[in-house]
Order: sequence, then structure tokens, then C-alpha cells
Amino acid sequence: MPVVVVANPKGGVGKSTIATNIAGFFASRGHGVMLGDADRQQSSRLWLRLRPPEARAISSWEMGEGRIAKPPKGTTHVVLDTPAGMQGRLLQEALRFADKVVVPLQASIFDIYATRAFLDELALLRKAGRMQVGIVGMRVDARTIAADKLQEFVEGLGLPVLGLLRPTQNYVHLAARGLTLWDVAPGKVERDLEQWQGIARWLEA
Repeated sequence: MPVVVVANPKGGVGKSTIATNIAGFFASRGHGVMLGDADRQQSSRLWLRLRPPEARAISSWEMGEGRIAKPPKGTTHVVLDTPAGMQGRLLQEALRFADKVVVPLQASIFDIYATRAFLDELALLRKAGRMQVGIVGMRVDARTIAADKLQEFVEGLGLPVLGLLRPTQNYVHLAARGLTLWDVAPGKVERDLEQWQGIARWLEA
């Protein structure tokens, strides 16, 4: 049972956006998906309450108080959304369960260096064969110098950039309805689905 943890110690980078859309992607493939939320803000759990009954099912993974419990039997794919500043025992528990860790990262010098120590730690765990780690550039125009700098920085750590997601209101509008890119007609979100192709391949590998 693959467990994908979405993590970044910095807030406001788009963790819940990535987590909900990964869950939506797995659900679109017919998997039994659970979405957990270790964040006090409970953004992912709120999103699940907004999800319409006719949409593909995504279950809630209940978090214990201050700890992460194993997901119940019958689940085939798990996605865990984590809070800003996550550290210590809770972070170690999340990483212990993780098969893959996705780190959403904005292409600003402040975001990059605020995340540096965390990425260094993940790079070591990846080298030790503990898990796979991938970076997703958030609100990035691939044609900009900022995108080039982000790619250069991450490659220096030996971590792959899975994709660069453009700044668009599509994610905002879909989240407000409990939906993902895979819940609407592909023609409405064609550019965004194209940007997810590399991420999707990595998730399924």
C-alpha cells in the first residue's frame, strides 16, 4: 500500500493543493484512497466535506491526537497532508510510513532557503533507500529565471523536480467545490493536466 506524504516545514506553499490533487489522481485510477490531514487547520478534511457525493470516493484517514495511526485495511493508496513547522516525533512518524515524499516548493530565494535543511534531511533518507522524494515547483512559470534557479538548486541536492505548476485560479475554484483536476472535463484544465504528467508518472512508478 503506497503512502505519499506531502511535506514542507514552510507554510503557504500549497501542500493541501498538492495532497488533494494527488488523492484525486489516485481515485481517478480506481484506487481505494484515503486522505489524511495532520495539520491543525484541517484544510484537507474541510475539502473532503465539500466533495460532492457523485465524485469518486476519497475517504478520510483519521489522525490520532499527536500521532499517526496506520490506515485501516481495505485502503490501497494513502495521501497525508502535513502542517507547516512539522518536526520531531510527528515528522518522524510520517516519514516512517512514507513510501514517497512530495515537497511543494515555490521558486523564491526565501522559500528555497527556508526549506534547505529539510531537503538536506530528505536527500539523506533517499540515499539510504528509505523512501523516494520529489519536488513540485508551485506557482512557477517554467519560462522564467526563477524556474531555472529552482531547478538548479534542487538538482544540487540530488532530488528530482517532478513538475512545475503554473499560477492559476483553477486550483482555487476546484478546491472550493471539493474537486480536483481529474473530476472535471479534461478540456477545462488541459494545461494543468499536462503539467501533472511527470508527477503522475512518478506516483505510479
